[in-house]
Amino acid sequence: MTNFINSSEIIKKIAEIARKTGTEAFLVGGYVRDKILGKVKTDIDITVLGDATEFAALTAKELGKKLSAVYKKFGTALLEVNESKIEFASARKESYRSNSRKPDIEFAVLKEDLSRRDFTVNALAVSLNDDKNEIIDLFNGIEDLKNKLLRTPLDPFKTFNDDPLRMMRACRFASQLGFIIEDSTFEAIKEMRIRLKVNNDSTGVVSQERITDEFFKILASEKPSIGLALMFKSGLMEILFPELHMLEGVDQRRDFHHKDVFYHTLQVVDNISQKTENIWLKFAALMHDIAKPVTRKFIEGTGWTFHGHEELGARWQKKIFGKLRLPFDKLPYVEKLVRLHLRPIALAEENVTDSAIRRLIFEAGDDINDLLTLCRADITSKDPGKVKKYLENFDRVEKRIAEVEERDKIRNFQSPVKGEEIMKICNLMPSREVGVIKKKIEEAILDGIIPNEYEAALTYLYKIKDEVLKR
Repeated sequence: MTNFINSSEIIKKIAEIARKTGTEAFLVGGYVRDKILGKVKTDIDITVLGDATEFAALTAKELGKKLSAVYKKFGTALLEVNESKIEFASARKESYRSNSRKPDIEFAVLKEDLSRRDFTVNALAVSLNDDKNEIIDLFNGIEDLKNKLLRTPLDPFKTFNDDPLRMMRACRFASQLGFIIEDSTFEAIKEMRIRLKVNNDSTGVVSQERITDEFFKILASEKPSIGLALMFKSGLMEILFPELHMLEGVDQRRDFHHKDVFYHTLQVVDNISQKTENIWLKFAALMHDIAKPVTRKFIEGTGWTFHGHEELGARWQKKIFGKLRLPFDKLPYVEKLVRLHLRPIALAEENVTDSAIRRLIFEAGDDINDLLTLCRADITSKDPGKVKKYLENFDRVEKRIAEVEERDKIRNFQSPVKGEEIMKICNLMPSREVGVIKKKIEEAILDGIIPNEYEAALTYLYKIKDEVLKR
């Protein structure tokens, strides 16, 4: 039997404080679930019968720590100890009214608290007041863990009505744990999905920030396609991310019906998840073909084409970032990878110029390796021969990139002759002309007309300045 109380020094200490103070406290939720599954989890949830904030304060004092946050109104508090985040919560029942983001909360007994949790596998508890380590399982959660099943403790319509975000959590846990959603629970998601709709004025029962947080947890899982496919099949994707929903049914070519763009995109995200934990690289993979539906055109003898989808997809990112409430400092990175994702494979031809290679290095900058990782993940053919050919092409491109970069030092470069020197030589004030001359020098380096060196750039400046200024 798993010894929950002795599984961690911090839990052992909290149990001692609970006994000493006569507080009824329970280890609950994800920590219990993951311990049974043999997973390591540092975040700990403690449910208290009574005022959890008082018990949290006592615990912090005993440990010589300060609480990170206290929400007296909700009966919750957060304590951080080393790597662990410990959330204390009063046993409670809560629900959302049809038009409010703020839940109605009432304090409750343990059974009521466990019954209002999202899934049976998260409705497990262990008392910290004795050493028996007996798991309190009122809703057959252990059986569902064995069967890898996500099921709600109560009627799923009530569970999802009380907190609609649980529908997203179902997709997230399925993705994280590799579980399946029980049939009646999944049917309830399909019928109640509209409860998660965020209106144009950003109002809704659940905030966009909470929805996006769950969405990115799906993206962070080892196989995001599980949760993303469930979002699509349940109808959640159409409500929450219609741009992704529209990818389904868009065939890449008339003679490749299996290459549905939506499921191709899911495969790309799964492929890249095997290579990186960089969530923004994963998001770029999710976005790389986002504009294909609106650029789709059929050409006889060729099939469906999607000319310009990479540029349009990059332009869409600002609107998508705003809608999802994503941090705008990550926008340039995602825009860049979406815009450039077709470029490397176009450079695989034997006769491609060094100039083309230099321009890719310059435009990708420090993200060149992430771009190449995305391009490799974009290979989803079922034909081993094609996969081998594509990978060999990328090997050739990467070799050329390394050779040109080593020789020309192009990555993130700027004109070796700076703006101040250009103004002095050309007798200019800060103006558009300075930028034009500087750009001309940079273009000459990228085109291989001059090397990326100061003396060569200065000589070139004297050569072109009069003509540029005359124009």
